[in-house]
Amino acid sequence: MNTLELISSAAHAEAPTDGQVIDLANDVDPRTLTLDGVTRINLHFPKFTDGRAFSQAYLLRRRLDFKGDIRATGDVLVDQVLQMQRSGFSSAVLRADQNLAHAERQLQRYPEFYQGDSASPQALFTRQKATP
Repeated sequence: MNTLELISSAAHAEAPTDGQVIDLANDVDPRTLTLDGVTRINLHFPKFTDGRAFSQAYLLRRRLDFKGDIRATGDVLVDQVLQMQRSGFSSAVLRADQNLAHAERQLQRYPEFYQGDSASPQALFTRQKATP
């Protein structure tokens, strides 16, 4: 199930800001934030090889139970979108040279995962009912 909204960099730049938005640097511990009234948290990827925002997203979703939009910004590549979805991101702004259609296909590639993730914390074998 695709739960990640993909946004082109042009659409992100033109979109108005709704509600209270926090831009969180990737060296900040999310547990230090006050999340009251926050509707979106932008997590930044300064380069695609820096994965600290994945950990921040997971902390926000699973430990802090943040229900708002967690958006990936910065050097976001098609190759990362599936892991972003599994880590707790709800939207991602693709780098300007990335193809939106390719990213959509990437999100449809696998219908289920064996391991748990932020959306489905239980492993697949514990979710399946035993057949007689």
